[in-house]
Amino acid sequence: MKNLTGVGVSAGRVIGPVLQMPEPIQEPTQGLALAEGETPEAAVERLKAASTVVKENLQERAGRTSGNAASVLKSTALMAGDKALLKNAGKLITGKELAPERAIWEAAGDYATQMKALGGYMAQRVTDILDVRSRIVAELNGQPAPGIPESTEPFILVAEDLAPADTATLDIDKVIALVTSEGGPQAHTAILARDLGLPAIVAANGATEIPNGTLVYVDATDGTVVAPPGEKEKDLAEKYAHRKPLPAFDGRGVLSDGTEVPLYSNVGNGKAAQTAAEGKAEGVGLFRTEFAFLNREEEPSVEEQTVEYKAVFDAFPGRHVVVRTLDAGADKPLPFLTDASEPNPALGVRGYRTDWTSPGVLGRQLEAISAAASESTADVWVMAPMISTAPEAGDFARMLEEAGLRTHGVMIETPSAAVTARSILDEVDFVSLGTNDLTQYTMAADRLLGPLAELNNPWQPAVLRMIELTVQGARESQESTGRTKSVSVCGEAAADPALAVTLVGLGVNALSMNTRSLPAVAAVLKSVTLEEAQRVAAKVMAARSAEDAKEAARAELPILDELGL
Repeated sequence: MKNLTGVGVSAGRVIGPVLQMPEPIQEPTQGLALAEGETPEAAVERLKAASTVVKENLQERAGRTSGNAASVLKSTALMAGDKALLKNAGKLITGKELAPERAIWEAAGDYATQMKALGGYMAQRVTDILDVRSRIVAELNGQPAPGIPESTEPFILVAEDLAPADTATLDIDKVIALVTSEGGPQAHTAILARDLGLPAIVAANGATEIPNGTLVYVDATDGTVVAPPGEKEKDLAEKYAHRKPLPAFDGRGVLSDGTEVPLYSNVGNGKAAQTAAEGKAEGVGLFRTEFAFLNREEEPSVEEQTVEYKAVFDAFPGRHVVVRTLDAGADKPLPFLTDASEPNPALGVRGYRTDWTSPGVLGRQLEAISAAASESTADVWVMAPMISTAPEAGDFARMLEEAGLRTHGVMIETPSAAVTARSILDEVDFVSLGTNDLTQYTMAADRLLGPLAELNNPWQPAVLRMIELTVQGARESQESTGRTKSVSVCGEAAADPALAVTLVGLGVNALSMNTRSLPAVAAVLKSVTLEEAQRVAAKVMAARSAEDAKEAARAELPILDELGL
């Protein structure tokens, strides 16, 4: 077998035997028509009963997990009980007298095709709907539900891609690494692997051709799969297995010379905020408020929103909380706000722009944020996503003033915002770099597409240049206005310890990430002075490729190998 290369999304170096995901539930081709003696009405009820069992099983699994895993399972459970899906399948049963397993197969297939055509978040949910389809068919046929293979020994799981419901409940005592041939660094599989701390590689073309039982070396730091492992690979895996234990985060991000770099968490609701507080995050650097809107057919009331926001604020009394206003559109369409028929939703009406087409929704959200902030002691800052120009930033700042919210900011996600950062920061108090979208737009590459995974890499020199331009703009604005201008990073780049050092060296003031990443980032930052971080950044900025940039940083940070990062 030749060595494979993919995109490492969760660091680690391990050796183990491969187990491929079992063959998926096959398309029903036998007994396409209703069984003899079964009425269409009875078949519809049997389908509903099967979908209810699947939904309840997923909900039960969600209750045994937490964080992103629980959210994904709950979301998949909702899909299992989707009324439109079941209604369409029911029509095929009553209209064409199809067997229920065939009806749900066809209805879900049509649904998946429609979702894929929408792109973004909806395209990402295709894996969910196909997983739900297989589970319902298995339940109807009395088959075991699809899932992770069982083994008495630890193994490396290989698959084309994983359904979120499977990734969310991986047994990390048995699954020691994950390799997929499809997927991207921002897909569900990658996000959950990072949450689990599981070494993982995505977009490794050819991985599904590895025979079961093959001993392989997985280097999820470099994104390589080697079979069979040589002495070099065995040595690297051994060093990883005996790496230094990662010190617990003590609640203070600081460099070795005493320079403070606040480390915050990204959260989506009150429960996640409480987990972040227990993990000693210094505050919230990104509160994704759209979590309160997803799976809603109608806009939540101001009162409902206020309760949601206050739960996050209450987890950090007296502490820093950055609220991002509704980031709807593109990969997060909402029925009451966005147009699902947009030909290119990633470049369409999303984030702040939804106020142009649906005025009032943003104003009511700001009213709810203000109400929740007034009932809390948290230091609430508010920022808008998808800002492209200084006038847009100024308009948003005025909306915040009218709502009684005093600290104004915007996301830097577009190249236009990065190159005009000074003008934008003349209008607001702070900016936060959303490196996931900034990378997507800078590199003109859909961040959810596996074949473009290498382009969707924040180490890309063009992306780093956008970050540098933003910091430079902040300095110029600060000098001209005499007011402090903060630049933070809340995208996935902040969770990469080597990139965190580079960002600080470029002049970024604060970092926000998933709570699990705090100890690793804190430990590496604590190993360098500001001058050393600036030296690392200078070497990175001189690199010609993403690979060279990453290697330049890692060469200056031996602690990464010591900690197995």
